Amino acid sequence: MQFQKPWKQGVLRVAENGRYFYHDKTPFFWMGDTAWLLFHKLTLEETYCYLRNRKELGVNVILADLIHGLEQQNVNGDYALLDDDFTRINDGGFWEHIDQVIRMAEELGLYMGILPVWGNFHIKKGYLNMDNLEHYMNFLFKRFEKAPNIIWIVGGDVRGDVKPEVFCKMGELMKQDNPERLVGYHPFGRTSSSLWFHEEKWLDFNMFQSGHRRYDQVQLNAWDDNSKAEGCFGEDSWRYVERDYNRPLVKPVLDGEPSYEWIVQGLHDFTQPYWQAADVRRYAYWSVFAGAAGHTYGHNSIIQFYSDLSELGSYGAKYHWKDAIHHPGGAQMSHLKKLMESVDFTHGRPAQDYLLSEQGERYDYISVFAGADYLFAYTVTGREVSVSLEAYAGKEMSAYWMDPVTGVQTFICEVTGKDKVTFLPPEREDGKDAVLIIR
Repeated sequence: MQFQKPWKQGVLRVAENGRYFYHDKTPFFWMGDTAWLLFHKLTLEETYCYLRNRKELGVNVILADLIHGLEQQNVNGDYALLDDDFTRINDGGFWEHIDQVIRMAEELGLYMGILPVWGNFHIKKGYLNMDNLEHYMNFLFKRFEKAPNIIWIVGGDVRGDVKPEVFCKMGELMKQDNPERLVGYHPFGRTSSSLWFHEEKWLDFNMFQSGHRRYDQVQLNAWDDNSKAEGCFGEDSWRYVERDYNRPLVKPVLDGEPSYEWIVQGLHDFTQPYWQAADVRRYAYWSVFAGAAGHTYGHNSIIQFYSDLSELGSYGAKYHWKDAIHHPGGAQMSHLKKLMESVDFTHGRPAQDYLLSEQGERYDYISVFAGADYLFAYTVTGREVSVSLEAYAGKEMSAYWMDPVTGVQTFICEVTGKDKVTFLPPEREDGKDAVLIIR
């Protein structure tokens, strides 16, 4: 079976308006999936199962890190390094396995968002540093020189001010090696790459981590508490987008780690409830309608490829990853992607000024995104939605409700010639959130 390879349409680059991504003249809506331990946990047969599943759900970017912990091995028992020394790379089975995975993703038409290391460990603790960084990066550049499907990602769940000189040097080396490859940065929870690197020339787009905490889980006295409250917005993922979207130097922005499906709220206390599909949808629609260049989904069992059901996995993982790839949150991301790709989203904008309903706080917040011939409004709680249509005077327009669980759009009425409209979403058995579509 032949799969479309997006890079055949041209190099993936930032659009002229600085907001989105393009291949030549073809818009690229980022729909990522988080698979941090992909290179380490799965056989090639299992890898194909996972990648093919994600491809057919509309995913186009897979995030994974090459080296995650000390004495890094893969499923075959091959080591990445000799004596955990980045100047003594074990150029054998470990890296040959990665070569095969990247080629497999290429055949499926998937980009790989690759982190050279997990920064919150290797860089924060000094294992990868200014003395050995260039040796390791040159090894990677030579090995992946011809791969057309690589997006480089610096960081790895880490604050940029931990070792900024190492992160900047890594990004600069990436750009020196191949200026056409996009470079981003995966930051610590509830922070954004823009806080440290927005002005850096090597950073092509901003990535934030809205994270896994509820509104009330600000400080948990845990290792992942923020050392500084730099715009900790709770569950309001749209606020991270809004902050970076409005910076004078325009760069694309997207959520690189929202709440994962079936992860414990707050991560540490297993008596707490889990984030589920409805939460996954909320984070995605809030971010994208705020102007994000796409979105990154994650599932707790998939990020770690959990398979030992005899004991609870990290952060409360309890489903085998082979079952988790069929959970509803991942599949529901495809409805958002199809909706955005059905319009000229690259020339759209967050349009809260079109909202006539009284704006709500927290879950009652209504997000609006609009273009020249369409308007989308998302309500989490099924609130009545009232919007202005003055911008569409003289255009034939119709209204629809979209169920974000199924993606089904149902016609409401013609709205041509109306200055404003008000609609109440229909009640459903499987949730209250809904998308109003005017087009």
